[in-house]
Amino acid sequence: MLTSVTLKNFGPLKDIQWNNLAPINVILGGNGQGKTFLLKALYASVKSVEQCGRGDDIRNISDIISDKIYWTFQPDKLGDLVRKPVEESLNFSMYADEWNLSFSFGPDTAKKITATSTFPSTEINSIFIPAKEVLSLQKVILKSREQDYMFGFDDTYFDLARAIRFSISRNNSEDFANSRKDLREISGGCLEYDNKKENWVFKKGNLNYSIGLTSEGIKKITSLETLLGSKYLSKGSKIFIDEPESALHPQAINKFIDAINLLSDSGIQFFIATHSYFVIKKIYIDLLNKNKNRNSSNKIHIPVLSLDEEKVSYNDMSIMMPKNSIIDESIRLYKEEIKASIE
Repeated sequence: MLTSVTLKNFGPLKDIQWNNLAPINVILGGNGQGKTFLLKALYASVKSVEQCGRGDDIRNISDIISDKIYWTFQPDKLGDLVRKPVEESLNFSMYADEWNLSFSFGPDTAKKITATSTFPSTEINSIFIPAKEVLSLQKVILKSREQDYMFGFDDTYFDLARAIRFSISRNNSEDFANSRKDLREISGGCLEYDNKKENWVFKKGNLNYSIGLTSEGIKKITSLETLLGSKYLSKGSKIFIDEPESALHPQAINKFIDAINLLSDSGIQFFIATHSYFVIKKIYIDLLNKNKNRNSSNKIHIPVLSLDEEKVSYNDMSIMMPKNSIIDESIRLYKEEIKASIE
């Protein structure tokens, strides 16, 4: 499990020191505050460590992290990721239970950075779930990267498209049965691969639906359920979710968070970026219920990092609801509602 991350001058992010990470971690902020940027930085680093030393890949960690950051952020040169105006180099450090990773580079860096890491050989896979689904564009994404080597779809989309392709030939596992049941209840069905048409279909009862006729929210949920069923994801995996509320109605969000809670109890770590008060409130209420009969020494905690106009604040949901402009706006609207009902 990731335990801490420190970064300085990484794109829009000036200085972050996020410690005491937990099975579920939340990143809050309005549009353009750097939530997705931070989520991608964490993902690219974790994925690089997982890939290093795997199979016949002889690349070292510096080569892997250089490629991963380049294809995840797709800058003209890596040095463009250094925060402007340039005063110091970009610095990044990440620590997990069994490994760590550090790297640093300046604004003149082209395509190669130097990184140091200590880690055990592992077959664990992590994944990034973007706000937009990838199933309907899976073939386009794979072609653009594997054949054309073109910018457009970054590594968060490319890795997910490849992971789903990996799932085609895998048997359906009973691992994470309860969480997968919750996910199937949201969608009302599951993904199946049509070998004749060489395409995914959404199966609901005895009926098959073209993936293009399936809603975006359902495609996101069924993609995650498929990765769990194929054992691509396992205990020790990290799942990075950008805007879980995207394309889902409130009841579906409720069940989605329920599935996340079960998976986190089973050994999968989550990093969730959101600007939805509904998502925050659901996570908070679930945490209160979990901690009802726990004493102060063994309460479950959920770290929250809030990004607000270049200000960074750290909270723990086990202590209080996080302070953030999202919460403030929700409270303001509630007060307006009360005022309007009285008048």
